[in-house]
Amino acid sequence: MSVYQLKSRFQNILRPLVRSLAARGVTANQVTSVAAVASVALGLFLSLAPLPHWFLLVPVWFLLRMGLNAIDGMLAREHGQKSILGAYLNEIGDVVSDAALYLPFALIDPNGLMPAISVIFLSALTEFTGVLGQTVGASRRYDGPMGKSDRAVLFGALGIFVAVGGTFAAWTSWLWAVVALLLIWTIINRIRAGIREAQTTAR
Repeated sequence: MSVYQLKSRFQNILRPLVRSLAARGVTANQVTSVAAVASVALGLFLSLAPLPHWFLLVPVWFLLRMGLNAIDGMLAREHGQKSILGAYLNEIGDVVSDAALYLPFALIDPNGLMPAISVIFLSALTEFTGVLGQTVGASRRYDGPMGKSDRAVLFGALGIFVAVGGTFAAWTSWLWAVVALLLIWTIINRIRAGIREAQTTAR
């Protein structure tokens, strides 16, 4: 089970807004670019000024970013705005944005950078594995249990925890270890699902 499976309901809520944006000439690539730039800017701001109350911006932005990600996809698919550039912007923008938003949590961890950096690396590898499905004759894989939407919920919750005065301590290393294992599980699931789909398509 993954938060990603709730995506269709979220899209139905946003569809009237998407129609309005398309009518005003807003493009999918513009929305993708704004989401990426804002994510990197927030990540840099929190890295340079890691005051606890500012971390409340993380869950707020993740919610807004999920909306923007859904909007750019709907503009591309439902309003004839698919493009090769858009595909690159979407995938690269997501990985860079996630890394920028996760980094502030690594910087406030008294256990050092490496546990959280490992999660950042595995998160990027998870998305890379999902994209690789398309190179073997399968679809872009979004299998869980620790996909992009699930990580948004996790880091949003951590943002709230820090904002209300919670502190990272020895237990944080165990948290990163569990998240890393879930990410590895996700990578394995995406590889298996991609292979199955490719083999079924080839028959």
